[in-house]
Amino acid sequence: MLEVKNLNLHYGRSQILSDISFGAQTGAVTCLMGTNGVGKTSLLKAISGTHARSAGGLKLDGTEVPLNASAFKMAQLGVGYVPQGRDVFPLMTVQENLETGFACLDRSERFVPDEIFELFPVLKEMKSRRGGDLSGGQQQQLAIGRALVTKPRLLLLDEPTEGIQPNIIQQIGRVISYLRDQGGMAILLVEQFFDFAYELGDHFVTLTRGQVTHDATRADTERAELLSKVSV
Repeated sequence: MLEVKNLNLHYGRSQILSDISFGAQTGAVTCLMGTNGVGKTSLLKAISGTHARSAGGLKLDGTEVPLNASAFKMAQLGVGYVPQGRDVFPLMTVQENLETGFACLDRSERFVPDEIFELFPVLKEMKSRRGGDLSGGQQQQLAIGRALVTKPRLLLLDEPTEGIQPNIIQQIGRVISYLRDQGGMAILLVEQFFDFAYELGDHFVTLTRGQVTHDATRADTERAELLSKVSV
């Protein structure tokens, strides 16, 4: 589904990512790991179109994506992005937050699937509550639900367990497993919680100083070796 080839990204004159190459397959969870500040979030921003990559190729389902493709264009192409910090609209209701995902859909597809409320029952219970009144865990469920409204073929998740209570972490893990097992999307997961990522991952990519230092399937990845690469 996703193929990244020699991707570079700059913030001003500072190069953050250097010649990043890896892939993410449909029906699999690819975990993007590394210590803080190595460029994981920047890479998701480049893939989602929220920050333009400086150079390098990006393909979705075999089709080359233009270098200057916007976040709206990437959403239209089937990329769903759940950013770090969730970014829900605090003054809009849960229902209205979910409906913001309609923008990139054809009119005939502008509805919130029942499956989202089945995956996250709390969102159905709180449809009329404002996003800013939800707990951190509830906001994370809302952010994932909003991304799923767009019917993504590639789902980008940036630190979905950050600041979340353990029971919600378990629920999010079950949802990720369910989405993977449906076989209709590729999932790219950035996650600092090592055990959570290792349990879910089918493929592991590690970054060190803006470069790929490990790129292998679960079968070819030793737990201890992976842990050493992502520990300070």
